[in-house]
Amino acid sequence: MQWIIDTSHSGVEFSVRHMGISTVKGKLKTIEGSLEADASGHPSRLEAKIDLNGIDTNDAQRDGHLKSPDFFHIEQYPHMTFSASKFTPKGEHVYVVDGELTIRGQTKPVQFEVEVSGPVKDPWGNQRMGATASGKINRKDFGLTWNQVLEFGALLVGEEVKFNLDAELVAKPA
Repeated sequence: MQWIIDTSHSGVEFSVRHMGISTVKGKLKTIEGSLEADASGHPSRLEAKIDLNGIDTNDAQRDGHLKSPDFFHIEQYPHMTFSASKFTPKGEHVYVVDGELTIRGQTKPVQFEVEVSGPVKDPWGNQRMGATASGKINRKDFGLTWNQVLEFGALLVGEEVKFNLDAELVAKPA
């Protein structure tokens, strides 16, 4: 069975340390993709693409800097992608997902924990399910190396990026 990510009910939130004293949070609003599952509902393949032009940290100047060649360089790399084909059950409705994340043209293996819910039938007769993923990456692993060392030794922008993804998926009609 194939499931399609419902872009209007899905998104990614992320956070990164700022100057070693606070945390800046942001959103990536547009995610699209699909999930393949076998007849028993066990996932077998996931493909996702996130539009980096929709980055929103609630500060237009910072968003512009993140879109620039210093960070995502969205003119050359407008999307980040994730693909996975290994889903290891960890508990009821929880999986460890191993896949490959590509940011700024660099692909690295990553592992996330995902909790799924559903499926349920919506008011229009469609089958829907939800997925919540959480994890962290080191941005330097993907070529996002811009930074400044502050007078007291802390980094202006932390290297560890934590994220939470919420996705709603709709079963593709047979």
